Amino acid sequence: MVMRTYGHDEIETFAENTTMPVINALTDLHHPCQALADVMTIKEKKGRLKGVRAAYIGDGNNVANSLIEAAALTGVDLTLACPKGYEPERAIIKTALSMGAKIKIISDPGNAVKNTDVIYTDVWVSMGQEKESIKRKRAFKGYQVNKRLLGLARPDAIVMHCLPAHRGEEITDDVMDSPRSVVFDQAENRLHTQKALLEMLIR
Repeated sequence: MVMRTYGHDEIETFAENTTMPVINALTDLHHPCQALADVMTIKEKKGRLKGVRAAYIGDGNNVANSLIEAAALTGVDLTLACPKGYEPERAIIKTALSMGAKIKIISDPGNAVKNTDVIYTDVWVSMGQEKESIKRKRAFKGYQVNKRLLGLARPDAIVMHCLPAHRGEEITDDVMDSPRSVVFDQAENRLHTQKALLEMLIR
C-alpha cells in the first residue's frame, strides 16, 4: 500500500492495522521517498555520500525532516538555514544527533552555503498552506537560492529541488536552468528509487 496523506498519524494508524507493507509517499511530517532520490542524486553527482557538505535553504518541512534522517544514515554533513519558527522537527534533529549525524540549524543562508557541495531548496508555500501564503513569503524573504547565494558555494556545487518549483520565489530561473542544476536528474531518480523500493518489498 502506497499512501500520501496530510497527518502522519493517519499513515501510522493504517500501518498498525494491516499486515501489508505501507510506503509513506508523503505526510506533513516526512517525505522518505524523496530522500531516497536525494541521496541517490548526490551519490551519482558527487561519487560519495559520507563527508559531502550539503545546505538546505528554506522551510524546515517534511522534505527537510527526511533529509535530516537520510544524512544521519549516510554521513552527509547537513546545514539547514531556516527562518525563526520554521525549523525542522526538534525530535528528528535530536534523534539524528544521537546517531552521530553532523547537523546544524542556523538562520543565515549565506553562512549555510559557504564551501558546500550541494544546495537544496523547496517551496515556501506547500499544498494545504495557501492561507499562510502572504505570511510565509514575508518570512522567507532573503532565503531565495539565486546567483549571489550560489556564488558562495564551491565552484562545482550542485543545486537540488524536490519540485514542483515556484520560480522567482525560492529559486531563480538562472539557477534552476543553469548547468549546475541537477533538479531534473533528481526528479528522474524518484522513479528509479521507488521502483527499487517496490521490488524490495514484493520479493
